[in-house]
Amino acid sequence: MPQVTGIAHITLSVRDIRESLDFYRTVLGFKAVRTKDGKRMLTTECRSACGMVLFLTQHEDHFNSLFDPRHAGADHIAFQAASVAELELWEERLTELDVDHAPIVHGPDGSVLAFTDPDGIQLELFAPAEIGDDGD
Repeated sequence: MPQVTGIAHITLSVRDIRESLDFYRTVLGFKAVRTKDGKRMLTTECRSACGMVLFLTQHEDHFNSLFDPRHAGADHIAFQAASVAELELWEERLTELDVDHAPIVHGPDGSVLAFTDPDGIQLELFAPAEIGDDGD
């Protein structure tokens, strides 16, 4: 059977592409690569230092409401962090940037730091549990 080798890119529909681009640049360090102005949408391709590709798309006829995870579709996006210590650095960064976030939650599978983007899309930074780590 053919194998999936990773995620090629993530595309998010946003209400205000400038506001979203500023958020993803400032908070998570993405860099804008190119913008395409289509007939009914504006799309900006962004890349992170690790090579992750994120497209931000503002549709001409978008609904001006926040994301609602109760609707069918993606629920949240989790970015991987190297360790709990790294999550703590991210928590400090989010606090410094005045980004609302939950405290780090530790569980049997790992630790997570949750926050939302300007469109209400839940984002997480996740550090997998280390072997022998009981989640405390």
